[in-house]
Amino acid sequence: MSWLTNLVRPKLRALVRKTEVPDKLWVKCPKCEQMIFHRELEANLNVCPRCDHHMRLSAPRRLELLFDDGRYEVVDGPRAIHDPLKFRDHRRYTDRLKDAESATGRSDAMLVGKGRVGGMPVVVAALDFEFMGGSMGIAVGDSLIAAARLAVRERTPLIVVSSSGGARMQEGILALMQLPRTVIAVQEVKEAGLPYITVLADPTTGGVSASFGMLGDVAIAEPGAVIGFAGPRVIEETIRQTLPAGFQRAEYLLEHGMVDMVARRAELRGALARVLSLLTKPSLPSAGRERGADGADSRPVLQLLRKT
Repeated sequence: MSWLTNLVRPKLRALVRKTEVPDKLWVKCPKCEQMIFHRELEANLNVCPRCDHHMRLSAPRRLELLFDDGRYEVVDGPRAIHDPLKFRDHRRYTDRLKDAESATGRSDAMLVGKGRVGGMPVVVAALDFEFMGGSMGIAVGDSLIAAARLAVRERTPLIVVSSSGGARMQEGILALMQLPRTVIAVQEVKEAGLPYITVLADPTTGGVSASFGMLGDVAIAEPGAVIGFAGPRVIEETIRQTLPAGFQRAEYLLEHGMVDMVARRAELRGALARVLSLLTKPSLPSAGRERGADGADSRPVLQLLRKT
């Protein structure tokens, strides 16, 4: 019986064994539904090669793409209080946090790093939509404040990349209090005469768009990004009118003067380098969309950006 056990049985098992296919080998584009090989998608910076749809990026990957040579130093923020309200719906808030931490490998939605962009030292803070929809709670507010104060202390520009559904409902009023806290932090950067630049990725909504997300001296959006406060359905039900095509998309906001540039992901670092070089020139104002911290008119900066 040994020849049956040692020879025949392994061959039969090999014939009927199912081939294991790695997870996420192919990714379907949510816009054109094209199936994309995962390596091709990664090489194209998570942008669909067929329809140019910009898919979401994790915060570590975002920082890697923005900093020169992908090199940066992670800046740890202060430890925040988890579940201050002991919140629970059909699941405990602490359980949701544990799931998000295991999925992303981080303690909350914002990642802060410092390095160089276009050869210039900068501080970058990026929200990660994978962590509970990039929602803003106490930890995110503390991280942004820490990033702003680091930028002021080291005299460097601050860049914030937003991708969020808004304030975190599980932290209630404490999450809403992060709106004024982050606005004050941004104001500290501007009062120090340092550039504050926002990159609006998909989506930038709710409390994030109502606070630090829309306060950039220069606002750069990724193509097709949804940017706004309330959703289109809520707005239509409120005003009882049909919204125009493309409403709340980056291109619509650019046309109506709500953002300054729309830059493809492959061109984003170069665009940021040009913006930083212009805003840090002594002859040009360093802060303020219309008027800088010194009261000077900053519109020449935007005119130069649109010509480059």
